[in-house]
Amino acid sequence: MVYGEFFRRPGKDAELINLNVGGFKQSVDQSTLLRFPHTRLGKLLKCHSEEAILELCDDYSVADKEYYFDRNPSLFQYVLNFYYTGKLHVMEELCVFSFCQEIEYWGINELFIDSCCSNRYQERKEEGPEKDWDQKSNDRSFDSSNEESSIFDKELEKFDNLCFGEIRKKIWVRMENPAYCLSAKLIAVSSLSVVLASIVAMCIHSMPEFQRLDANDREIEDPVLEAVEIACIIWFTAELVIRLITAPSQKKFWKKPLNIIDFVSIIPFYATLAVDTKEEESEDIENMGKVVQILRLMRIFRILKLARHSVGLRSLGATLRHSYQEVGLLLLFLSVGISIFSVLVYSVEKDDDSSELHSIPVCWWWATISMTTVGYGDTYPVTLAGKLLGTLCIICGILVVALPITIIFNKFSKYYQKQKDIDPDQCNNDRKEKSSHLSHGQALTSPEGSKPGASG
Repeated sequence: MVYGEFFRRPGKDAELINLNVGGFKQSVDQSTLLRFPHTRLGKLLKCHSEEAILELCDDYSVADKEYYFDRNPSLFQYVLNFYYTGKLHVMEELCVFSFCQEIEYWGINELFIDSCCSNRYQERKEEGPEKDWDQKSNDRSFDSSNEESSIFDKELEKFDNLCFGEIRKKIWVRMENPAYCLSAKLIAVSSLSVVLASIVAMCIHSMPEFQRLDANDREIEDPVLEAVEIACIIWFTAELVIRLITAPSQKKFWKKPLNIIDFVSIIPFYATLAVDTKEEESEDIENMGKVVQILRLMRIFRILKLARHSVGLRSLGATLRHSYQEVGLLLLFLSVGISIFSVLVYSVEKDDDSSELHSIPVCWWWATISMTTVGYGDTYPVTLAGKLLGTLCIICGILVVALPITIIFNKFSKYYQKQKDIDPDQCNNDRKEKSSHLSHGQALTSPEGSKPGASG
């Protein structure tokens, strides 16, 4: 007998199809299912082979004329109501994603959702990924916190196999974890104070009152500022060398961005010394003074050392590192807008003698400061058409810049929360709590309490 023949047997019962969905049994008329032939149950009526039937259901019984589906029986009632009424309805307590997967299994399109439920369904479906992402982000933050803690513990274990491991471990922990003890906090505060003092000294050095020239028009360093500079460099160099010597792995040491920043911050000072020495030996080297000035200006990189003590700066770095696609979109949008408006304003301004926008490169500059809403005012359109284009350029610039900025800001919020969760203070507190729980648990399961007959 052909597997689909019982659908066409004569009699009243021949028109009924017995469905068993997760234990929920229901007899449905064939004509009801054939109203939607493209759905799973509609296609099932057209099957004439065992393979075709088993592709659409999990099991079937020819004797009982019953098809079995291993699906959620409560959600199937909404599917069954669809065959009777032709409309889908979504109750408030239902999970929209589970419901979406269920109707997709039965081959029912979302377009059949009735107008009374459609708007609410779409809103809940759009809100769901955002809430899920927030939850997953929080979960990842806690996981990252635990992972950071475990990495820290693994680094401590490496000292057991190193020369002078115990001494190096004590120094390394105090340098890397300010929350470890009082001496570690004092080191962190001292390091932060030296960084701030170096930045302040550099700013003061740029003031005219502290700039003097000798007879050969060479810049003379102020003795006090020079002493502060040397003291700061000695601190930075000693700090970097101690971190490098006590690190459990020199290879991993140079992979950390904060250590690279520490190294880059002291390079300008030693490079300046080398250039000054070379300048004294060879007076005929041209532009050596400009090289010295550039090297001294590179001291500004020391401000990046604040990232070691600032959660916000570390979050900003992580955001920029992981938002290169959004930043690329921002630059792409600006480039397209600048190119379009520069050519347009050039075409309407080139014939006006009072206008300064007589070349496309100059118009690029105008379009750049207009789209970014900076507006220096050094170049501007003078014709009516040019002013209208300028207005449109500014409006488009606001819209173009605002679109990716929102995404970047949301990422910054997530990374800031993540950095706070894996902050050394938090990791240290979590480790203390785990230790206290462990010791308490060991006290409860002490050997004396587990001996037979100890309970009397």
